[in-house]
Amino acid sequence: MTNATPGTTLTCDVLVIGSGAGGLSSAITARKHGLDVVVIEKEPFFGGTTAFSGGVLWIPGNHHAKQRGVSDTREAALTYMRNETGAYFDAAAVDAFLDTGPEMLDFFERETAVKFVPTLYPDYHPDVGGGVDIGRSVVAAPFDARALGKDLTRLRAPLKTITFIGMMFNSSNADLKHFFNATRSLPSALYVAKRLASHLKDLALYRRGVQITSGNALAARLAKSALDLGIPIHTNTAARELSVTNGSVSGALVAGPEGEVSIVARRGVVLACGGFSHDVARIARAYAHLRRGGEHLSPVPRGNTGDGVGMAERAGAQVAIRYPQPAAWMPVSRVPMRDGSVGVFPHLVDRYKPGVIGVTRAGKRFCNEANSYHDVGAAMIEPCANERETAMWLICDHATIRKYGLGYAKPSPVPLGPLLRNGYLSKGRTLAELARRAGLDGAALEATMKRYNADAVRGEDREFGRGTTSFNRYLADPEREPNPCVAPIGDGPYYALKVVMGDLGTFDGITTNVSGQVLDGKGAPIAGLYAVGNDRASVMGGNYPGAGITLGPIMTFGYITGRHLAGVSANSANSANTANHPNDAHTRASETVLRTGT
Repeated sequence: MTNATPGTTLTCDVLVIGSGAGGLSSAITARKHGLDVVVIEKEPFFGGTTAFSGGVLWIPGNHHAKQRGVSDTREAALTYMRNETGAYFDAAAVDAFLDTGPEMLDFFERETAVKFVPTLYPDYHPDVGGGVDIGRSVVAAPFDARALGKDLTRLRAPLKTITFIGMMFNSSNADLKHFFNATRSLPSALYVAKRLASHLKDLALYRRGVQITSGNALAARLAKSALDLGIPIHTNTAARELSVTNGSVSGALVAGPEGEVSIVARRGVVLACGGFSHDVARIARAYAHLRRGGEHLSPVPRGNTGDGVGMAERAGAQVAIRYPQPAAWMPVSRVPMRDGSVGVFPHLVDRYKPGVIGVTRAGKRFCNEANSYHDVGAAMIEPCANERETAMWLICDHATIRKYGLGYAKPSPVPLGPLLRNGYLSKGRTLAELARRAGLDGAALEATMKRYNADAVRGEDREFGRGTTSFNRYLADPEREPNPCVAPIGDGPYYALKVVMGDLGTFDGITTNVSGQVLDGKGAPIAGLYAVGNDRASVMGGNYPGAGITLGPIMTFGYITGRHLAGVSANSANSANTANHPNDAHTRASETVLRTGT
């Protein structure tokens, strides 16, 4: 926030606190309907958790699926939502999501730089009533981040541990397949060489990759859309406290590089601060594995410290830990980086590969490792109840780790030596030696391996059913028959990688109505206060039904909230006022005094 004198009072229609998908979708929608909007972000970078994410939205009934001839119905989606949310099914919120999600997608693709492409993702529980094998998930289209111009330096970079020297991979399995096969296929080698050459050129010119995908592309597209509309995004600018006038939230006291400034928001303040994944005190109460002692490593931005939740509580809002699973769990590993820092690697792909199993410290398998990250995370909690920590160890043989990699360890020809020396991986010539080095029960591990291999030679997993759903198979190895998720673990040497609990964001949060108005302890709206994104309690009720079930509702309810702030009724679709931007209201106080800057 530049050119703002400390102590100044500035005015806009809507103040949005946070610059992820929730905040920016609300801001863009409100602006498109004629409102004067200001976005502030306490971190040096915009994009929030979205910039680290997969960039996938779960939107049943989306037009991409229809154009591809995918058969699905609203009734099936409603049945699936009812089955997945169980006791936490919120009919009004679910109806609003299912009815408005496709409209939201159409709006952003028609009116902004935000574009999506279809994916082949099945629902995570396709065998549950109403589940489908394809069609409900879309992903942000790749983006050339140079379109952001000078603001490229303010885009949050992707999560370092899931890039290769900063290079992002396309969302398709085909892209990764080329990298996995680079040493075994000339076409793949040429493909990889071309990608690396282009990326190294970008690093030299821009000091980061600019051909971006996934959530980084979504964050960039949203930011580009907002900036094109004249919406200032003020980084390094934190909300200190909400302002209340005559019982209504009327703005906030914010602190930027120049000092503290009061911002008056005529229509309302939108909390979009990313939830409370790094609020140490709150997660210690909310997460069962932390209440009994244990490690939790969240890969979401460090700035997600519950600021919005705290401000809402002080304004009288309801914030309860109500869901049995209060966060979107993600098994992660701790990566010692060369500079002495610690990276967090989310295990999104390796668990599905044939020849990889997961065991507790007791040396026993406990779940279908090819289930979703959230399901595997939830499954880790109970078998570790009597352990000193909630953890599992991924186990594989040498051929498997060189073919697929394991966690941060890359496939051949990238060497494993540095990760063995820094302790990221454990290695043993025999299972007994591996167990000693990793701290596992050796006898139990050998019995587990014998039992697993007896079925695996036939492509079966009678104990936990790996490969029995379309989702299990989606991220496995399609060339492995008869079961792409199952292969026996062969002769040593063997490898083990310790995995602990992390999260992709919180599910519990501020109680709102469908429009996003924050509710007080009696269930009444707090005038002038809204919540979106992970600050708002999830419509999924603590479950994780499919790829994009965070960002899909986040952008849908952000769109609903933006329209509500503008006074647009739910049945007046496609009525965005595009006639008065970007050089009208934004040339008033918020644009002349508040300028986008670092």
